[in-house]
Parts: sequence; C-alpha cells; structure tokens
Amino acid sequence: MRNMKNLIYKSMFLMLTIFIFACDSDSDDDGSSLITPPETYEFTRNNTTSVSFSGQTTRLNQADELYGALNTAETDEASLMLMFGGSDGTSAGFSNPDLNGTSKIIRSKTAASTLSGSATTKARFDAMITDFAHSVVPNFNGDAMQGVAGAMTTLDGSSTYEFNAMGQEIDQTFFKGLIGAFTLDQIVNNYIHPNQLDSGTRIDDNDNDVLSGDNNYTDMEHKWDEGFGYLYGQEPDISVSGSTPGAVNGNLLMKYFEKVNDNYEPGIAQVVYDAFIMGRTAIVNKDYSLRDQQADIIQVELSKVIGYYAIHYMNDYLSKMQSGNIAGAFHALSEAHGFILSLQFTNNGNDEPFMDKATVEYFLDNYFANFYAVIGMEASFGLISAGYNSANPSQSGMIAQIDAAFEANGVTLNID
Repeated sequence: MRNMKNLIYKSMFLMLTIFIFACDSDSDDDGSSLITPPETYEFTRNNTTSVSFSGQTTRLNQADELYGALNTAETDEASLMLMFGGSDGTSAGFSNPDLNGTSKIIRSKTAASTLSGSATTKARFDAMITDFAHSVVPNFNGDAMQGVAGAMTTLDGSSTYEFNAMGQEIDQTFFKGLIGAFTLDQIVNNYIHPNQLDSGTRIDDNDNDVLSGDNNYTDMEHKWDEGFGYLYGQEPDISVSGSTPGAVNGNLLMKYFEKVNDNYEPGIAQVVYDAFIMGRTAIVNKDYSLRDQQADIIQVELSKVIGYYAIHYMNDYLSKMQSGNIAGAFHALSEAHGFILSLQFTNNGNDEPFMDKATVEYFLDNYFANFYAVIGMEASFGLISAGYNSANPSQSGMIAQIDAAFEANGVTLNID
C-alpha cells in the first residue's frame, strides 16, 4: 500500500535539479556527461523533436464534437454511435473532415487498458447513447418529470437541462464517465504502465536507440508521450513550465485537473508536469526504475481528480436540493454519477483502483440509477451525506465512502 510520506518525498524530489549519469540517446556525446531534465516537456534527437502525440489530440477533438452532439435534438442514435465507435475500424461522422478516416476511435480506447478493459463498461456507454437518442431527443421541448424525459429549468431561469426519465442528464453522465474510462485509463493504466512501455522488445530497443520505423523516437518514448498527450494534447503550448496551460481546451481530464489545481490542491499540476518530464528523461537515459517512480506519482495525482470531483458534485447536489433547485441538483448529480463511474479506472500506484469496478457498478445500479429515488434515499438514510460508519462501512454515505477509499491508500483529499 502506498505510503503518503513516500509520495510527498517523490513530489519534492521532482522540484530538485537532478543529475544522473547515463547515456543520452538525444545527444551525440559518449554518455559520460552529466545531464538534467529539461524544464519543459521538450525532447529532441539530432536537433529535431522526438515528441509525438497527434493521435491523442485527434481523439480529444473527436470527443469535443461528440459532446456537442449530445447537447442537441438534431441528432440520432446512428450518428452518435458513428462518432463514438467509427465504422469498420475507421473514424467517421464528424463535421471536421480531419477527424474522419483515421484509425483513432474513442470507443476503442474506452475501458481498453490491459488492467481494466471491460466490455460491460463499453456497453454502459452505448446504452447512454441509445437512451439519449430514443428518450431525450424526442422530448427535448417537453417537461421533465419522474418517469418522463424532458427539459427542466433552474429556479433562477438561467439554465435549462434535458433529462431522461430517471432524471439523468446524459451528456454529463457520459462525459464525466469518459474522463475516467477514456482519458485517465489510457494514461495511468496503459501508456505509462510497464505492461505497455516494456511490451515486446521495447526495453532492448530503447537500450539500443532503435527508432520506431521512420520516426524520430523509440517505441517506449512514444508510448510515454501518448500518455502525456491524453492530458495535454489539446493545449497550444506544452512548453509552459509547471502548472496547467493558461487556456485549457476540451471537456475531459485536463479541464478538471486544472480545477483541482485552482480550487483544492494548488501545486498538483506542477507535480504531474514535472513527473511527466522526469519520466521521459528517465526513458531517454534507460533508467526504468526512475521512470516507474514517476509513473506512480502520475497515477496517484491524476486519480485524485476523480475523487475530488465526485465529492464536489455530490456536495453541489446537496446544496441545490436544499434550496429547491431540482434542475440544478440533477445536473450536478449527473456529473457526480460520471465521476463515480470513473473511480474504477483510478490507480493507487500499486495497480489497484481506489474503488473497484464491482463496488462502483453496485452503487450505480442500485442507488444512482434513478435520481428521483435518490431524493428519498438521501432523506431516509443519507445515501450521499451520511458520515463514515466504522462499524459498518457499507452504511456510510457515498461521500464518506469515497473519502475513506482514498484515505485507505494513504491519500487525503482536501475537500469537505
């Protein structure tokens, strides 16, 4: 189990200038010189960049178009499924032609890591699209009520949301779930994981500077870059040292990573950015132990985003329900639902999620399947708000259970 002191030590370690003796495959010297990690995520070989993650940028841009399509009545199941799953292994259905005709498909990378791949999770996302197309779209201009899909406006009239018959806002349940099942999973359980980095001959190839085809990088370097790309792939300037870019683009992990940095844990963005740099530097220098130490940091720190915002949106739900703002409350609970779904794709640094798939799916299917029923369960036994019950943890409220799941792994979330 991860020790919090070790995590703090590793984080502080990143802030230091670190010198290592190694063979620098990005230079022409004999390997005897001292090197330091760059201040920014910029790596070159023969004066040409060796960093590439264009495929991640494509998928993130595809996700933005899909998000827009889940916010309009001018769509149908076939077109939504086409954007999500492509056609015959090729991306299709996007208004931006650059996003079509590629091998980059969102669904193929959803719940797809070697640690957490799950056909049942893909089916859950498919079902959300079907529900939206057949339940929400035909009732876009109707009034939402228990058992009836439609629209509902907030008390102040500032926002109108479209809900299914269970009070769920599909664009939010879908995309907040995709933050974990797609972007987080691909980073922490796939591209920065030894199962991917060390697959096949990648260690030998990296040791001997064998490049990947006609590219300017080794396979191992590229896999690490792809993990980096799922977080930073839509940012115009990845050379911004530390923190998050000034203008965050997209609707997935980076958006909420910045929110955590701004609202709950200042400095977390610096820690993750530095860990990505140090991990890539370690790969260049064939130091795989150091590489994996940085991966551990990234896994835990990015997983916190899911815990923070699952709790954040449940708190928001409680606040809005207390003021009688049901539309706003259901909107917030839809976001919380997606982050709860995402918990199964977190990684505690020891290849275990902070909350496992069986537990997550039990909560979603038995307690959060019908938001109108959640109102009664919260009033009856504090489904969301009840404190932690050490004698019977399963009777704790959802917020307390998530908080306890992180604490059990030595991680404290700085949120009430």
